[in-house]
Amino acid sequence: MKKVVFFAGLLLLCASCKTVHKTSTTRQISAPIEAAVTADLDVQKTKISYTYYPSKQVRRGGEKNVKAAAVAEALRMNGNADVLVESQQEVYVRTGLTGKKIKSVTVTGYPATYKNFKSVDEETLKKVMISKCCK
Repeated sequence: MKKVVFFAGLLLLCASCKTVHKTSTTRQISAPIEAAVTADLDVQKTKISYTYYPSKQVRRGGEKNVKAAAVAEALRMNGNADVLVESQQEVYVRTGLTGKKIKSVTVTGYPATYKNFKSVDEETLKKVMISKCCK
């Protein structure tokens, strides 16, 4: 009787422990251009430098995420510009027993804002589409 109870318990443990793996895939879907617009870029003459200390949540996203957050924070702190021209990122990484940890990112560049938005004419749009197609 003890053997039956033991094997029944063992069978129950094996049946209840199940690992579930789920994956998903994405498909590339080409979307048509809804509106083609160009804009002028107003670049400031002064170069900015900003040091960003990422939080634990930002570091979880990886180095690329930390750099993007550093650029966004630098733009927000220096006049709320749209883009950083000629940007350079200097990443300070500390290596310890548990692995690498990004301590800070120093971002330098010229803040710029978009202005004077204009619609693109058909001829310019065709040239852009042909250049993208033939690369």
